[in-house]
Amino acid sequence: MAAPAIDLSRARILVTNDDGIDAPGIAILEKAARKLSRDVWVVAPETEQSAVAHGLTIRRPLRIRRVAERRYAVDGTPTDSVLLAIGHLLKDKRPTLCLSGVNRGANLGDDVTYSGTVAAAMEATLLGVPSIAFSQVFTKRDVVHWNTSQAFVPKVVRSLARIGWPADVLMNVNLPDRPPERVRGMRAAAQGRHKIGDELVENQDPRGQHYYWIGAMRQSEPGRAGTDLHATNAGWISVTPLHLDLTHGETLARIAGLLE
Repeated sequence: MAAPAIDLSRARILVTNDDGIDAPGIAILEKAARKLSRDVWVVAPETEQSAVAHGLTIRRPLRIRRVAERRYAVDGTPTDSVLLAIGHLLKDKRPTLCLSGVNRGANLGDDVTYSGTVAAAMEATLLGVPSIAFSQVFTKRDVVHWNTSQAFVPKVVRSLARIGWPADVLMNVNLPDRPPERVRGMRAAAQGRHKIGDELVENQDPRGQHYYWIGAMRQSEPGRAGTDLHATNAGWISVTPLHLDLTHGETLARIAGLLE
């Protein structure tokens, strides 16, 4: 059952990411959040934490650095940052909404299992805070259409806040690799298939020791209609609701009477 609409004018918004407190994407997201609410807090990792997934630091203490008013850096993962924001910094008045990103690069298909951006939104969702993860797709290394994020993030947030979504669901949003004037609009899309790590590069360091570098991503089904990959490739902003419950109901029902 969908949650009620979010009144952004009265919302306390938590902004976070996995690219680090000084990343260009979080500056864009913070600016967008401030167009929607006066009560915006930024709590993000001190340094880049890409592909750390839902990692939680439990074997060393964590430290929080105050960067400016309502802006804090955490020397840990995106999950750590959200946990400390909601459980400590904002414990007297919890956030109404968490926005994660804008990630420099796509979080499409299977990327979501590795993504620190999605994991930050997932942690907030687990803690009872509705969350949206944002990523800006790019294919050319030096060309990132940040102006597309600037133009559309506020609109996406307003649209989703008006609709509402279930408490055990987070929204994963990917903005296409094109300038704002060529974006076709928003489209609800299913999670596609997009695997990283098929290309492994082997080499030797100056001491003759072998090392391995995880290489490029591939799109295994970029053309399948209805997926996030298909939507962004065609110039749409993809909006994918991700469910926290990973149980496969059909298999659960099938094996329930077979186990001894």
